Amino acid sequence: MQDYSATLKRFMPEEAAPIISRWINDTGCLFKISKTRSTKLGDYRAPFRTAGHRISVNHDLNPYSFLITTIHEFAHLQTWQQHKHAVKPHGSEWKSNFQNLMNPFLGLQIFPAEIATAVAQYLANPAASSCTDLHLFRTLKKFDKHADQVLTVEMLPEKSHFKLQNGRVFQKQEKVRKRYKCVELSSNKIYLFHPIAEIYPIDTTHQHEKTI
Repeated sequence: MQDYSATLKRFMPEEAAPIISRWINDTGCLFKISKTRSTKLGDYRAPFRTAGHRISVNHDLNPYSFLITTIHEFAHLQTWQQHKHAVKPHGSEWKSNFQNLMNPFLGLQIFPAEIATAVAQYLANPAASSCTDLHLFRTLKKFDKHADQVLTVEMLPEKSHFKLQNGRVFQKQEKVRKRYKCVELSSNKIYLFHPIAEIYPIDTTHQHEKTI
């Protein structure tokens, strides 16, 4: 049985690495540390044809986000083992498995107190993603590298312009429930942005290019 702890502890709290290594071996899961993906933090794929369980987690997450995302995906794996495709991806079965898998890590006291409190509150009713719970997401983001240099959508005044890493430029509009309407200037299409979506400021000279 291969020990993946040495590799895993580069991405998550050291005390958690042997546990996750055991999970990988026990389930025969192909565990991949993935490149950055803007649309998701991690991913689970059920066995298909000759392929077994597959989990991938983004390499650039801070150690606590990496661990929580890993547990999230293993809860999917466990739910599939129990129910196959007969239940909803984030239904009560997944929530129960996530809670059961997560609780022992809280007992290890590997999380800073602020994160431990946020996780405990989140476990009362886990959502489809830690990103969905703004309190937990904000708390985890504080532990990112260069967190003090990050600009998010919710920090901008309404009607401000911003760009994404790929260069697309938007104007911030009003908040709709939990997300912000933003208009892409090149297409005039409306998109909904997570409040803590990371964005890039643009020069004030661009602020007058177009007014929506």
